Amino acid sequence: MKHSEAKLKLQQTPHKPGVYLMKDRLGGIIYVGKAKDLRKRVSSYFMPSRKMRSDLKTRALIDSICEFDFHVVKNEQEAFILESKLIKQYRPRYNVMQRDDKRFYMVKVQLDAPLPRFILTRLKKDDGARYFGPFVHSVALKATLEWINREFGLRTCRPKSPGENDYRHCHADVIRKCSAPCIGNISEDEYRQRIDDAVNLLEGKGKRDQLKGLREEMEKAAEKLQFEKAAKLRDIIDNLEKTLSPNRSFVRGRGVPSTVKPTEDLVELQDALALADPLHIMECFDISNVSSNHIVASMVRFVDGVPDNQGYRRYRIKTVEGQDDFASMAEVVRRRYSRILSENNVVDSETQEQPLEALRRLAREGKSPLHLPDLVIVDGGKGQLGMAVKELTRLGLHDLPVIGLAKQHEEIFRPGDSEPLLLPHDTGALKLLQRIRDEAHRFANNYNELLLRRRVRESLLDDCPGMSPKRKEALLRRFGSVKRIRKASVKELESVPGIGKKTAEQMGSWLNKKR
Repeated sequence: MKHSEAKLKLQQTPHKPGVYLMKDRLGGIIYVGKAKDLRKRVSSYFMPSRKMRSDLKTRALIDSICEFDFHVVKNEQEAFILESKLIKQYRPRYNVMQRDDKRFYMVKVQLDAPLPRFILTRLKKDDGARYFGPFVHSVALKATLEWINREFGLRTCRPKSPGENDYRHCHADVIRKCSAPCIGNISEDEYRQRIDDAVNLLEGKGKRDQLKGLREEMEKAAEKLQFEKAAKLRDIIDNLEKTLSPNRSFVRGRGVPSTVKPTEDLVELQDALALADPLHIMECFDISNVSSNHIVASMVRFVDGVPDNQGYRRYRIKTVEGQDDFASMAEVVRRRYSRILSENNVVDSETQEQPLEALRRLAREGKSPLHLPDLVIVDGGKGQLGMAVKELTRLGLHDLPVIGLAKQHEEIFRPGDSEPLLLPHDTGALKLLQRIRDEAHRFANNYNELLLRRRVRESLLDDCPGMSPKRKEALLRRFGSVKRIRKASVKELESVPGIGKKTAEQMGSWLNKKR
């Protein structure tokens, strides 16, 4: 972004809370941040004094910024929620915090249960339950939920339908934390009324009266010099105000400020690639190499321009020795589309119909259990694309549209064209391709990390003398398995970070004894 353009956009940035997204010259999002005052915070990135005072990482970020976007929200809590969501969605390289899959807490209640109870959860499911949140202040939320359960006499025990046997092992009624509907201390109808009152409070109904009553009780306690009680009531009031302040939840497809327009982007991409048929389903493949001994792949599926998480697939590469992205791409493309042919019984078909025509016909007739995509995307250049085309041709799917997207310059490679297609970085078509490619990359990396953690947990190395979690992870990253570590020389073991000569000798000796 030129200095004049940045200055003009900064003038249009309001003095309001919100979230800002910094982008590089390719249009990729490299940093997501939140601010009480968007104009003040964003303008600081364009001040020479900020760069001079910053550390190396911040200087690199400032040097990479070419443009920015922003989203205005109601308050700081909404900014916090939206910032976290966008970091998980785009995974910017300069955001090192909040890039994991952890979500904010929500409160869940299954209202159709015999005796409903409130529980904390981080994941919202389509299970007919009532959800509240997400909530930014987890400590305040837990304290508020504890107070609500005690105030309304709600159960916190785990059984779905507690009875007398469960009551024998429970002391909540004795210490007056539960109304004990399980043994008939109150009727089910009365208990449900208490649940309804608690639900209304979580919705914000009656919040003012509750807070007013608590403040009056706190003032009376202070007048009687009951300062400990007054302090507890003060904390309850503070937690209630933090928890019950209204916020938008920013769930997918509703309430999330975005410039993404999937339908328009699909039309633009279809025109850019000169495709005859509209793009409804797209599938993208990515290979992830942590070491030569541990190679995985991912396939993500977008329907109408948005992720179809149920259609995602992940693969362990089985037939390739060492790091060979081309052969790995060939294997995963072959496995994916031979499976689609098999599921649709096209492989054994005795008709003269071509496989692609047969699959399209079955899809139109509603007889296809697994639909073929309208576009296949492979993460990589000519090499990966060539292997994918070769496998599709072997399967009789040579007319299936397929492209390769090379990350360095965002070049689009097409079969039969020696020169790549370069789309402007501000076009929706390229941004759509970047979204599906980045999602495939994220999904593959997450699978690799999952398998590595599993190997670390289950490893024989746990009992090895001188072993620590960091050393174990470093060894498995380097060699891939205990079998390969056994074969390694002392010098090779010593080359692993954190392992000295003496430790390497002890490990080698111990592992060879455990054969």
